[in-house]
Amino acid sequence: MIIFRNLKWKNLLSTGNYYTEVNLSNNSNTLVVGENGSGKSTMLDALCFALFGKPFRSINKPQLINSINNKDCVVEVTFDTNNKAYRIVRGIKPNIFEIYCNNELINQEAASRDYQEFLEKFILKLNYKSFTQIVILGSASFTPFMQLSASDRRAIIEDLLDIQIFSTMNTILKEKLSGNKDFISDKKHNIDLIQQKYDLQKKHIEELKQNNEGKVKEYESEIQSHGETISTLSSNVEILATEVQSLHAIVEAKIETEAKVKKITKIESQIESNLSKFRKDISFFQSHDDCPTCRQTIAMEFKEEELSNLSTRVTECEHGLQQLEEKLNAEQEKLNDIANKQRQLNEKQVQIATLNTTITETNKMIARLTKLANELKESKSVTDLEEQELSNISVSLKELKQHLCNLIDEKTYYEVAAGLLKDTGIKTKIIKQYLPIINKLVNKYLASLDFFVNFNLDESFKETIKSRHRDDFTYNNFSEGEKQRIDMALMLTWRAVAKLKNSSNTNLLILDEVFDSSLDGVGTEEFLKLIHEMGNDTNIFVISHKGDQLFDKFRSIIKFEKKNNFSQVAK
Repeated sequence: MIIFRNLKWKNLLSTGNYYTEVNLSNNSNTLVVGENGSGKSTMLDALCFALFGKPFRSINKPQLINSINNKDCVVEVTFDTNNKAYRIVRGIKPNIFEIYCNNELINQEAASRDYQEFLEKFILKLNYKSFTQIVILGSASFTPFMQLSASDRRAIIEDLLDIQIFSTMNTILKEKLSGNKDFISDKKHNIDLIQQKYDLQKKHIEELKQNNEGKVKEYESEIQSHGETISTLSSNVEILATEVQSLHAIVEAKIETEAKVKKITKIESQIESNLSKFRKDISFFQSHDDCPTCRQTIAMEFKEEELSNLSTRVTECEHGLQQLEEKLNAEQEKLNDIANKQRQLNEKQVQIATLNTTITETNKMIARLTKLANELKESKSVTDLEEQELSNISVSLKELKQHLCNLIDEKTYYEVAAGLLKDTGIKTKIIKQYLPIINKLVNKYLASLDFFVNFNLDESFKETIKSRHRDDFTYNNFSEGEKQRIDMALMLTWRAVAKLKNSSNTNLLILDEVFDSSLDGVGTEEFLKLIHEMGNDTNIFVISHKGDQLFDKFRSIIKFEKKNNFSQVAK
């Protein structure tokens, strides 16, 4: 189980250069209130950004940083799981992504993508979609389970049932199977080589026994032919080496070009930031006749002069951005050309390696033929030694073939196991066992919400909903209020299943404007009963505009307000 403890943030959206802190585990239920734009829902963006590197709402990452301070955006979340205390720190300007376990920083040598994957797979054991399905309900940015694709629905249920391990096992098995196939291919190649060596050795013995001068001439002719081949191949290697040297000179320009691209991109970002500020200032002068600070009327001449200056700056910025974009495209074309040259370079290096291998093998053949020719010229009997060599080769060939048989048997085992680990295998059987439980829980919660229908998810995670009159419906047939009841029932079901499996279980539940939307009075009362019955091991946060109607329903109240254009918790 994941026990979320604390969440704090600064310079995030409308929050200023000081930490706003929310304790996530002190109270079983907390009402979060405030006027529109006061920063109530910022805690959702802070939590999701800290855990997954992206906000809950549809906000671009650069837009998360406070537009006034424009730096030092930091979010921290602490939680306990598997008897360990974790702290996640993430920031923008500068970029920060740190994971602490028991106050020790976890190794950051891996790429940030791998670092995030490590957090999700081995610590949280949740991805973004699964997290939002069991922790957050409501909000315009929330995608209910019933609006997800079949594959996303399946992924969430696999997370809840803790059967993603089979997918990991399947991935590992695929890698083993791939390696096994490579071993088989290599072994077959080795057998072919040994077989060729065996055949050559056998033939050689026969030739030794014949001991004729014609064979010597034949060897000498082959040696000459192989020598000519080597000469041709060596010439080709020299030509390719020259081409490789030329390509190296072009590819070496990659670092310089990438630096230019990075510099141009940085300048673009700076100009875009200035452009945003100028446009904000224009909007202010266009919509304000009085100074909001001193309440004095802004002189028209001053306003017009400022608007003219700001418009000029906007034009300059837009022109500058256009020029930078042209430069960026030109440098990107250079990078594409360099990448093409890099591919050519790699291909020619492979060709050189192949030619050198062929030269080496041909030299070995020449040495072999030369030895054979000399032995025939000297008319020395080495038949017994060659027969022994043939016997040794035969033993090696037999061993290789047995090893190949073992690898083929291993491949068969892997293929059978892979079949079991497919989505249609073990995972589907487990899901089939839990579907009746899931459907029973959904219907139980729907009944508790005064919504009496028969809800059923099938093996492909498609829903069938029957009314009291046994009419068939789907999720989209219902009103927004009825859909919300279904969404609530599903979220509570996922949390119950997670608790049952001890997989994705967590103390945290956040309801964003659930009571402000389509839920009627009866639904509100019934849902309040449900969340109050969830027990002290669940910490529920309800974000709402209806504070005056809900104050007496909650043990704890957090009120957000705007002060001096910055969001803060009211004291």
